[in-house]
Amino acid sequence: MQRIILIGNYQPDKQESMERFAQMLDKGFYKAGYHSEIWRPATIFGKLTKNTSSGLGKWMGYIDKYLIYPIALRIKLQKLNITSGNICFHICDHSNSIYLKHLPKKISSITCHDVLAMRGAMGFEDAKVPASAFGKILQRWILNGLKKANKLATVSAHTLKQLKELAPDINETEQDVRVIYNGFNDTFSVKHKATTKVLLSKAGLGYKTPYILHVGSDLQRKNRKLLVDMISLMKNSWSGYVYFAGKPIDDKLKAYATSLGVAEQIVSIVDPDHQTLEALYADAEAFIFPSFSEGFGWPLIEAQACGTPVITSDIEPMMEVTGGKAFYADPNKPAAYVKAFFALKDQTLRAEVVAAGSTNTERFGASEMINAYIDLFGWTTKTTGTNVN
Repeated sequence: MQRIILIGNYQPDKQESMERFAQMLDKGFYKAGYHSEIWRPATIFGKLTKNTSSGLGKWMGYIDKYLIYPIALRIKLQKLNITSGNICFHICDHSNSIYLKHLPKKISSITCHDVLAMRGAMGFEDAKVPASAFGKILQRWILNGLKKANKLATVSAHTLKQLKELAPDINETEQDVRVIYNGFNDTFSVKHKATTKVLLSKAGLGYKTPYILHVGSDLQRKNRKLLVDMISLMKNSWSGYVYFAGKPIDDKLKAYATSLGVAEQIVSIVDPDHQTLEALYADAEAFIFPSFSEGFGWPLIEAQACGTPVITSDIEPMMEVTGGKAFYADPNKPAAYVKAFFALKDQTLRAEVVAAGSTNTERFGASEMINAYIDLFGWTTKTTGTNVN
């Protein structure tokens, strides 16, 4: 049986989206008839600290990831028969590109999800991702690894464009470089209002309605502040709520909402389970995603699949991923988002946007993504049209 070895992330780093991506590849390859497994750096020094995201803990993680794991990887490779032609390696996260030099070049590939941290490290302010002194060194290290990849996938044409701007010496005639869109990593579908009400009440949300929804982290580039500005501008004409699903609202945003007199209209839903998240999408008046920078933007297609109109930034890759089937506005102008939101009061227009969004999501089937990766590996797909959700 053909064997796919996925290189996953260091678990203490809690890179949730990258873990979802690795797991969906693993399950997808298995369901398509391949032997798939995930290798990842062991937690050794990382066990000595509470977290590996800052301070001394970050350096403990670096030892595990960058000093110990390359050695462990080479030892594991020595035990494999890699001359039979039935094995390949795929690094799931571009931040681990440094492992490429320890893997057999001709049968190894990598996915680049975004170049935001690399751009931030090189002084591009639009990335909204600041970097420390060592972070700048690390990001250049990551970029150099990507430059040498034999097979490289990016999750959007926009990400590929930005990568080539940073690394113009990437040679597409000698390297296999292609765009492979992310597929859905779970089921997302339209839900009846009665169903969503039950699910949200069960989740203890109190079912405050109507609401607009944002899904994501509290990173600066996610631009949560704009949604607070939106409801402040609408407080005399709309009495709904803003639901922030994902990481908790930080104290700075809470204070800002209080200063505008809209703190009571802010609802924080910390890391909802999938069933609750699906209900949140389906019941929202609109999904607002005013991000300053993304590599792909899973929440965009998740909202569309749940029958919710999307209002997002008028920059790439948001327009690429939504297929032009959303409302677009300048992420620096909350008034433009308010205008788009009120335009959705036209039920005919709303229905058109929802229907077009649903059609757009057909491009992102998980089986199509899996088959595209099999093709990247240079293998013939064993199945087509398999539902791997």
